[in-house]
Amino acid sequence: MLTGIATALGLGFLYFIAAIPAGTAAGAPVWMAGLAAGLGYLAGAGAVLLAGAPLREWLVRKLKIPVQRDPSKLVWRMWERGGLLGLCLIAPVTIGPQATAVIALAVGEKPRRILAAVAFGVLPWCMIFAVLTAFGFKLVD
Repeated sequence: MLTGIATALGLGFLYFIAAIPAGTAAGAPVWMAGLAAGLGYLAGAGAVLLAGAPLREWLVRKLKIPVQRDPSKLVWRMWERGGLLGLCLIAPVTIGPQATAVIALAVGEKPRRILAAVAFGVLPWCMIFAVLTAFGFKLVD
């Protein structure tokens, strides 16, 4: 069970979509894998928020995150329509928590507000992926 929790937590930090199914496959109950994946996801955003400007600048360069507003990019269209909450709702299945935190910081949002929005944005995805995993839904055969 601890292996499953660690798996979900680690993948939540790095690759959220696979975190709950992998945590469950490694032996954690679905609800616990969902909780661990959500906490790992939050830790990804928290790491960027705590590390400050040097890490943000490195991530922007490494991940090629467009910090200039570009209406042709999905992330910026979502920002124009939904703001921080909209960005955080699509982030678990698109850009992830680290890039979300970088973008939100780049446009001037406060770290506490970002962390709260990231937590709110990952919650429905945790529930969706947990239910799909519980019912045995597979993306790949």
